[in-house]
Amino acid sequence: MLAAGVHADDVPNAAGQRECPAPLQAIEGFVKSVLAPAKGAKQAPDAQRELEQLDRRIKTTVGMLADLTFEGFDDLHKVLADLKAKRDALLKRMPSTQQPEKPALSERQLRSWVREQFDRLDELAQRATVDLKDRQLVEAFVQRIEVFPETKTGIVVLHADLESAMHSCSTRVVGGDDPQTDESARSVSQCQQRESILAGAVLGLAGPGHKISGIMPCTVIRPDDMADRILNRDKHPQWQGDRTKMVYTFPANEKLWQQYGQVRAEALRNERGLAEATEFYRQHQEAMDEGAIVAWPERFNPDELSAVQHAMNLRLQNEAAFFAEYQNEPLPEKTADDDLLTADQIAAKTHGLDRAVIPLGCNHLTVFIDVQQKLLFFVVCAWEDDFTGYVVDYGTYPDQRRPYFTLRDATRTLSVAAKGTGLEGAIYAGLETLTNDLITRRWRRDDGAELRIDRCLIDANWGSSTDVVYQFCRQSSHAGIVLPSHGRFVGASSRPFSEYTKKPGDRVGLNWRMTNVAGKRAVRHVVFDTNYWKSFVQARLLVAQGDPGCLSLFGTNPDAHRLFAEHLTAEYRVKTEGRGRTVDEWKIRPEQPDNHWLDGVVGCAVAASMQGCILFGTDERDRKPRERVRLSALQRSRR
Repeated sequence: MLAAGVHADDVPNAAGQRECPAPLQAIEGFVKSVLAPAKGAKQAPDAQRELEQLDRRIKTTVGMLADLTFEGFDDLHKVLADLKAKRDALLKRMPSTQQPEKPALSERQLRSWVREQFDRLDELAQRATVDLKDRQLVEAFVQRIEVFPETKTGIVVLHADLESAMHSCSTRVVGGDDPQTDESARSVSQCQQRESILAGAVLGLAGPGHKISGIMPCTVIRPDDMADRILNRDKHPQWQGDRTKMVYTFPANEKLWQQYGQVRAEALRNERGLAEATEFYRQHQEAMDEGAIVAWPERFNPDELSAVQHAMNLRLQNEAAFFAEYQNEPLPEKTADDDLLTADQIAAKTHGLDRAVIPLGCNHLTVFIDVQQKLLFFVVCAWEDDFTGYVVDYGTYPDQRRPYFTLRDATRTLSVAAKGTGLEGAIYAGLETLTNDLITRRWRRDDGAELRIDRCLIDANWGSSTDVVYQFCRQSSHAGIVLPSHGRFVGASSRPFSEYTKKPGDRVGLNWRMTNVAGKRAVRHVVFDTNYWKSFVQARLLVAQGDPGCLSLFGTNPDAHRLFAEHLTAEYRVKTEGRGRTVDEWKIRPEQPDNHWLDGVVGCAVAASMQGCILFGTDERDRKPRERVRLSALQRSRR
């Protein structure tokens, strides 16, 4: 039996509240209340239309979160914030000029609608399970439920203001379908950015005096990504995260499943399919299923016997993918670079001085400019004589004016900064502007002394830019400081720089050299071993603060260096043997294609070596001391 307090002549209950004796009275009272003319109501159709348009724009904008190819999250955050501010301002103005708009329904349609809601409540009372829409209905309509165990009956007491319930029964709900990609899940910056958009711009859409619900189906891709954090009830209790799994408890008999895996693998290697493995499972099914609990017992393929076998086949096929996609608990990432710092550790390695301030003890200042089609990435490092280094500045030209971006989604590009020019002209103009700014700047040291840039290397490896880089270095007013550079991949099977035969006019250093020049590019340039110098830089990052040879970043805020640190961890190393030696070969991570500031720090280190910085133990003179010659032996050799 359903009841609602809507009439003045209702019968009061024990709590003194009025209740209807039957649903029909509640329905008629509701229809009469809705259709009654509002006294003194002022219509504002323009404001209502504006509000509806804003709601549609907000819904469309939020839907972009589910687009796997969408990258402009900074712009999305700004658009959502602007739309929300406009909506809040409009809602504040509307109450003084407008009453809630009456539904554009006839008396018969209203009566049919409310009858449908009552039927839903009646049907809901008979069900054992409920979904989100059911809960929304109960929240909007039901004030309380009274149960009488003796007669096995009950009363559902509805809210008195059923007209408001009609407007609120479709509770404001915002949904996002897996708003992260494989790439963003591996980026600390992008995870934080999406988390911030959800917490602020999206869940704040309801406006003053209103609540909002959020639903987000999501998949955990890697530990501590956005989905993993949202599902963690300790970190985000308001989301009430619930992890669904294919297998809640794995089978206890691991030995039999190991044998099953061997039978399965042998059959697949010989192209015999799963029949033999399935037969093995059939013979031992009871023992192999012992202890297993699966979420969906009916989920298995026609050539399998149970959901347990199906789940274990997926696990044997790819364990990492199984735990990520089907268990929502990705395995901890294993890398061969356990001795390398993570992006978080690098970002936190700061020396405390402000940006562009040179630490005391530094005598060398170097710059490296990485040339790309859209942008110029630059890094400025200060160095002590023992190769203790400090990153004092980095950035792009043109400046992107946002904390997180990728080369692919850069909007302020070289072509935009130098309008009316082609590719080569835009690069030349960008190099001229950037070098004039960096090289002519007076860099202040912590003791008040001023330093100038000693050496500026410019990447000339990118095919389309090689000629223009050489032309710029030849014609630049800073020709004595700027120098084209070429990084060379020297693998284990390649001829090492140490075996290079020095020729007249060459300058040779620690895995770098400047050779004689000839031809149209008659400009001296430096060539260096990228594998060696990337390992060198990573080793400097591992050195503790205060020890000689340490490399650290400016400032005190790790969050400011998130993107920079991701560039420095964009490559991984593989130890390779060849020609009797073992070397690190560095390869780009597919999920993080931007490594430009890593190249910048590497280039700065090469430039520092060219300016005379020496790390203890790397100087040829230290490793090969000159043999002492006796005077008597020298005299005998002259006879």
